[in-house]
Amino acid sequence: MRFEIELTQGIDALSIPGTIVELAPKHIDDFINLWSEELRKYKTQDKLWDWLFKLNFIRRNFEFEGYALEAEGCTQGLMKIETQLHTSRQVYGQKLVYVEFLASAPWNRSFIQSPPKFRGVGTNLLRYARVRSVELGYGGRVGLHSLPGSVRFYENQLMSNFGTDEDEDNDNLIYFEYGRLGR
Repeated sequence: MRFEIELTQGIDALSIPGTIVELAPKHIDDFINLWSEELRKYKTQDKLWDWLFKLNFIRRNFEFEGYALEAEGCTQGLMKIETQLHTSRQVYGQKLVYVEFLASAPWNRSFIQSPPKFRGVGTNLLRYARVRSVELGYGGRVGLHSLPGSVRFYENQLMSNFGTDEDEDNDNLIYFEYGRLGR
């Protein structure tokens, strides 16, 4: 599986090609060897995410999928989705793709590096989640709970904000959702 995308270079706004591929050990190595020290240094919300555990979990559970966004030979972003269990809050009973984890490499985060190396990593991964939703017959519906530092990003993606989730399993995170495409 390969899904071609375009990223924007932060320094000169030129477009460069990228690819979304299935999560593989190479991406985990990039996370451990290239990302993790910077994430800890800047105390990001995702600094302790264990992507090796996530990859092994995905391999054992058919309803989960993992993807990496690659550009210039390096992992620029990572995403884990769930495809069978979650339903829409906009339309009762309608299935959706649920984004469990989405992360961009530290050099693509403007609060770590300004300008960021690439813009559009998270946006392209979210778009791919919508593509998977369409492929699965869910009409483009995608949902997720946002970490506090990412709320503005999801609002800028024009996702519907359903407010704080009171469910104790979701730590009072804000729930966002894309509705059916074309509506």
